[in-house]
Amino acid sequence: MIRRRHDSDLDACVAVLAEVHTHNGYPHHWPDDPARWLTPDGLTAAWVAETDGTVTGHAALCGPEVSRLYVAPAARGAGLGGRLLRAVEAEAAARGLRPVLEVKTTDTTAIALYERLGWRRRATERQDWGTGEVVTVHRYEAQPARPAH
Repeated sequence: MIRRRHDSDLDACVAVLAEVHTHNGYPHHWPDDPARWLTPDGLTAAWVAETDGTVTGHAALCGPEVSRLYVAPAARGAGLGGRLLRAVEAEAAARGLRPVLEVKTTDTTAIALYERLGWRRRATERQDWGTGEVVTVHRYEAQPARPAH
């Protein structure tokens, strides 16, 4: 089930994020305050995926940017990442926005998901992520929303 995130979900979201960080290295740098990281400035809305009443994934929309999208390693393969992304896309479309996202070029699983769902790579660039660390990222853009008939 995909639903809006509540403040009471944050501890569970942080616990899943810790699993993802250990398993996949996302986020690239573990934040000093993970709950605050999950609620960035400019947050429009956030969602969680639930499996049998347990939080198993998360996604956020900050303006047009899809952010903080992840699924617990044990819950992967059930379509939760795609369903979370579709929830974010729907909210963005309702606000008249075309969503965009950035992903490290080494995150091939996420890239495969985005491309399978029709997202288009618009750029690849190197970014300085602090202390001189340079990371290469792809920028993706969702396809335009189809008008309702």
